[in-house]
Amino acid sequence: MKTNRKTIKMPVRYLMNAVLVALLFVGLSFLTQNVLSTYQNKVLLTVGINIILAVSLNVATGYLGQLPLGHAGFMAVGAYTCALFTKYSNLPKGVAFVIGLVLAWIMAGLFGVLIGIPALRLTGDYLAILTLGFGEIIRITLNNIDDVLGFKLFYGAKGLKNIPKYSNYWNVFLCVVITCFLIHAMMKSRHGRAVLAIRDNEIAAESCGIQTTYYKVMAFAFSAAFAGLAGGLYACYLGVLDPSTFGFMKSIEILVMVVLGGMGSMLGSILSATVLTILPEATRSFDSYRMVVYSLVLVLMMIFRPGGLLGSYDFSLSRIVEKAMNGELFRKHTKKEAADHE
Repeated sequence: MKTNRKTIKMPVRYLMNAVLVALLFVGLSFLTQNVLSTYQNKVLLTVGINIILAVSLNVATGYLGQLPLGHAGFMAVGAYTCALFTKYSNLPKGVAFVIGLVLAWIMAGLFGVLIGIPALRLTGDYLAILTLGFGEIIRITLNNIDDVLGFKLFYGAKGLKNIPKYSNYWNVFLCVVITCFLIHAMMKSRHGRAVLAIRDNEIAAESCGIQTTYYKVMAFAFSAAFAGLAGGLYACYLGVLDPSTFGFMKSIEILVMVVLGGMGSMLGSILSATVLTILPEATRSFDSYRMVVYSLVLVLMMIFRPGGLLGSYDFSLSRIVEKAMNGELFRKHTKKEAADHE
């Protein structure tokens, strides 16, 4: 017998999340202005960029269930697109930066489509090797394209310098919120449900009429586009770009963040990106031993929490409030009660 549970309407859910984001923004603003040093603020900004990278890769790995290893390549596409536009554009500072980020998002998404169409015909190790190859092709192209074109544009291994440093705490925080919101909205839509169905059983999903190729490429391109956005923020934060930054190890670093947080958990990706960005900086005083500590933490996590920090769990404020409204916050449900609530 079904019970009448108290639920929260959708507009109220969005309002609650907006209030939570506003409180988080105020709290972090206080820390950046009154507590943290300049160096610590830069680390916090790097945390925001890595959160975008981890959450975006989680779309392809956690939600779609694939294993791409070329995420740094899409970051490089976005970084160089935004850097070149902001460097040579005569538009006002704020306008040039916004347009540069949008172009970085679009260009990386287009590369995601071009690479995703042939790559996603494969699965498992074969997909990982193919995407790794594409990522390396992008890096090598950036290193040598000036010699082919016959004029200096990307500056190869010398690095693209004098990029306007437009990235700051405020716009990085805004981009993190927009990224998380759009990915969350997409995964809660019918398109996201189709992506999850493909992850669970691709053959069954296709037999039910889901266009598996379309949705796999869509999710892959969506993931690549936000990697490009992170790349644009990174370029305008660092002020100089070197193709070697976007090598194989960068892709592995991003993948470790996703795996450590939990495949399919957005909150897990956020937490792991935060921890794995701060941990190397916090252990910098150990000098040569800091990478040993960093590696040891990863090994221990994989031994005691092989599913990641949060597994597939995703935080929902409205779900917690609904449980409190119905007196279920500290009470475990039986299988029958859980079925009745559904």
